Amino acid sequence: MKQLIIFLSLPVFFMACGQSANTEDKAAGMKNNLIACPPGSKLDVATIEQITGMKGVEKNGEYKITVPQNDLKMIVDGFKIIPPMGLSSWVAFTPCGDSAMVMGDLILTEIDLKWLEQEVISQGFSITAIHNHFIRNRPTVMYMHIDRKADITTLANGVKAILNKIKEIRGVDPAAEKADSVENTLNIAQLDAIIGQKGEMNKGVYKYTIGRPDVQLQEHGIPVSSFMGFNTWAAWQGTPDRAAVCGDFVMLENEVAPVVKQLVVNGLEVVAVHNHMVHEEPKTFFLHYWGVGNAEQMAKGLRSALDETGKGGKAH
Repeated sequence: MKQLIIFLSLPVFFMACGQSANTEDKAAGMKNNLIACPPGSKLDVATIEQITGMKGVEKNGEYKITVPQNDLKMIVDGFKIIPPMGLSSWVAFTPCGDSAMVMGDLILTEIDLKWLEQEVISQGFSITAIHNHFIRNRPTVMYMHIDRKADITTLANGVKAILNKIKEIRGVDPAAEKADSVENTLNIAQLDAIIGQKGEMNKGVYKYTIGRPDVQLQEHGIPVSSFMGFNTWAAWQGTPDRAAVCGDFVMLENEVAPVVKQLVVNGLEVVAVHNHMVHEEPKTFFLHYWGVGNAEQMAKGLRSALDETGKGGKAH
C-alpha cells in the first residue's frame, strides 16, 4: 500500500485592527498576531472628549486622560503621597486605522476593587494586572491595568462608564477634591547630575520620566509608547538628609535580577515586581520601589539600577 503524504501549508495571518484570533490559532499558541496599523492613523479626539466629558492631553497623535486621586489622603512612612508621586488614574488612547487601543491604570481602594472588576469586564475591557505600588500605606490602594481594542465610540463610552463607577462607589469625584502639596528642598541640580536626566516639579514633587527607545514594545501588535506607560520613573520629595523617592522600573526579563539587586544593595526597598500587559512583545516586567533617606545616596542607587537597563536610561 502506498503511503499518502499530505503537506499542509500554514498561512500567516495579518490581522486588521479589532479582529480577534480564531479559536484554532489560540489553541495552536500563536504569539505573534501581526496587526497592520495604517501609517497616519488619527484619533477622533473631539469624540473622546464629547463622550467622556473630560479633557485630556494629546501627544504625538495619542491622547491621555489623567484623574488625580485627591480624595485619597495617603501616608507612607510619614510622607504624604500625592498624585504626582503616582496617585493618579489614567487611560490613554492610541490610534490604529479605523479603531484604537486603550490602555489604563486605575487606582482603587479595597472597597472599589470588586465593583470595578465587574464594571471593567461588563464594558468589554480586559484586566491585565492588579497589584500594589506601596506598602505600609494608609489607606490601602491597588492598581488595576486595563486594555481593549475597539472603535473609538465604544472605547470612549467604556472609559466614561468605568471612571463614573469609581465616583459612584466613593461618593466623590476624586479629581474635584482639593489638591495637596509637599515639601521639597532637595538639591535638584545634584539629582539631575547623578540621574543624568531633567525632571519636572509639580506641587513639591520632582519627577523623572525615562523612556526605553532601545525597545520597540508592542501590545496586540500595536506600538506602545512612553506616553502610554512604557517608561521608568522616579518621584522625589523631602529634604537632602531625609528624602522620599518612589517609582517604577520597566525591564526586559534578563534585567529584572540585576535591577532588583542594585536597588536592594543600595538601600532602596523593592515593594512589587509584576506585569502591566499580557500580549506584549517583547515580554516586559515592572518593578516598584520606595526609599527614605539621604537623597544623594538614593540617587546613586537609582543610577546604578538604571545602568542595568538598556543603554543606561534615555530621556523620553
